[in-house]
Amino acid sequence: MLARFPLRTALLSGLFFATFLIAGCAHQTPAKGINDAENRLWTGRISLQIQSEPPQAFFAAFELKGQAEQGELTLTSPIGSVLGVMRWSPTEAVLESGRETRRFESVDALLEQTTGAAIPVTALFDWLAGKNTSLNGWAADLAQQAAGKISARRTNPAPQVDLRLVLDQ
Repeated sequence: MLARFPLRTALLSGLFFATFLIAGCAHQTPAKGINDAENRLWTGRISLQIQSEPPQAFFAAFELKGQAEQGELTLTSPIGSVLGVMRWSPTEAVLESGRETRRFESVDALLEQTTGAAIPVTALFDWLAGKNTSLNGWAADLAQQAAGKISARRTNPAPQVDLRLVLDQ
């Protein structure tokens, strides 16, 4: 009977060690590149409110890749369906929405046409990188940028526009 006790202890110890080894291997580390200026990839939620007559509001999840000169923005509804994919380069900007593809002369024209407000793409990428750039009447509040929250407001020209981004953590 004494011979079984060390064997049982060894088996239980081995099982205990294997359990921790497997649990350690199963631990998922966060995906690299999410909400990272170095890898040029951000995900989160966007809110855009335009104080027009009548007022307009837009809410979506987003994935933004690239930079101001060339990139891609995918907008997804709260229920998970893709609302549209915007792609831009120095030569053109394209909106794919459902089966429809529309072309624009610039990303600025694309964003203004689709959202109803001229959102400054260059400033947006700066805000995501933590640089407080003011452009075309827009002013950003980056006080909570480290926590993944960015807000910006355009007061001039009218109508007033409020933009809020909440990045995935």
